[in-house]
Amino acid sequence: MLVLIGSLVVLSCVLGGYLLSHGHILALWQPSELMIIGGGAIGAFLSANPLKIVKGALQNVVALFKGPTYRKQDFVDLLALLYDIFGVMRKQGLLGLESHIEDPQSSPIFTAYPRLVKEHNLIEFTTDCLRLMVGGNMNPHELEQLLEVELETHQHEAEAPALAVMKLADALPGFGIVAAVLGIVTTMSQLGGDTSQIGEHIAGALVGTFLGILLCYGFVGPLGAAMESRVQEDGRAFECVKVALLACLRGYNPKVSVEFARKTLSPQMRPNFQDFEEHLKDATRAGAAA
Repeated sequence: MLVLIGSLVVLSCVLGGYLLSHGHILALWQPSELMIIGGGAIGAFLSANPLKIVKGALQNVVALFKGPTYRKQDFVDLLALLYDIFGVMRKQGLLGLESHIEDPQSSPIFTAYPRLVKEHNLIEFTTDCLRLMVGGNMNPHELEQLLEVELETHQHEAEAPALAVMKLADALPGFGIVAAVLGIVTTMSQLGGDTSQIGEHIAGALVGTFLGILLCYGFVGPLGAAMESRVQEDGRAFECVKVALLACLRGYNPKVSVEFARKTLSPQMRPNFQDFEEHLKDATRAGAAA
């Protein structure tokens, strides 16, 4: 929603200021300039990126208008899921997790949190880490190095569409200059004609430069930055899982391990300790009633 609001503010302030300075709004309507800038930029974007990144960019743009992937309640569920996993490990040992991590979609531990089960990347990351703990016989330091590499790879893949959009934004002023140069070429061919037509061609050429810069810094650039920020926020869920599992492997009890994970969350999304305790009590009462 903030992306939409910000774009409307940019557009209204730029056009409003132009109108207050006695500008004519129709003078900015230059379809040929838009075609040169927009078509050239889209063509360059398609040439520079594989289909996976192009699709990812479109999906990320749509996702921006749907709000964050993980909300505060999702992080409460994630912490509770980790607590349940650590409880099984404490009672049954690491081998007690085998049936759960091999088929999380039918595991009573994972299916107790239906919203999280749908996040396949997060669940896959969690089960892969647990699989390493069960069969890898790794110490915390070795596992931490491995998880750092995996998280770095995941973050790089997730940020690729946002970086591609930001490179697209950087190219827009250049295409604006291309449109302006072509407008000047047209103007030069009309030097022997009507003075008013020459003025219109010069104005059209300047509009091309204006549009390229405005699209770069007012719309596409901020859009790419918003996509990158969203990816970083989504990555906190994976960092949360990593920290909790490492704390558990180092021998901390379930509550302390989950507390380590809770501290990695941003203040806006972090559930306070009392809320989490109440959530666990409610889950315990529900389980006893069942």
